[in-house]
Amino acid sequence: MRAPNHVRPVKDVDYDQVVTEKLERSPQSVVREVLGERRPSGWVLQKVRDGRGPARSVLPVPDCEEAPAGAPLLDVDRALDAAEHPGTRLCTLCGAARELTPLLRGFDHIKDTADDDS
Repeated sequence: MRAPNHVRPVKDVDYDQVVTEKLERSPQSVVREVLGERRPSGWVLQKVRDGRGPARSVLPVPDCEEAPAGAPLLDVDRALDAAEHPGTRLCTLCGAARELTPLLRGFDHIKDTADDDS
């Protein structure tokens, strides 16, 4: 393996112990091996119509049992925009509320248990 042309050795530094062969790519990352498969990244919007009145919706994660099949994935910005709508509630069954509430309200409402010990 050869370094790019713009790379120069640092004066008075010994490079004899530096590994120079290419590392084999792991077939599965250690994180995935430990945590297992991850859910799809994002959230989905489930429209709920309860008779008359304004439209309501729920914001679950894609693999929640309450999530609508085939709904488009929302990135974090679009999910937060939807969550700020007064008729939208965050799903508490799947953890969407736990994920998005700190981003909506800030982290100040989360009480640190370390503060209680002092």
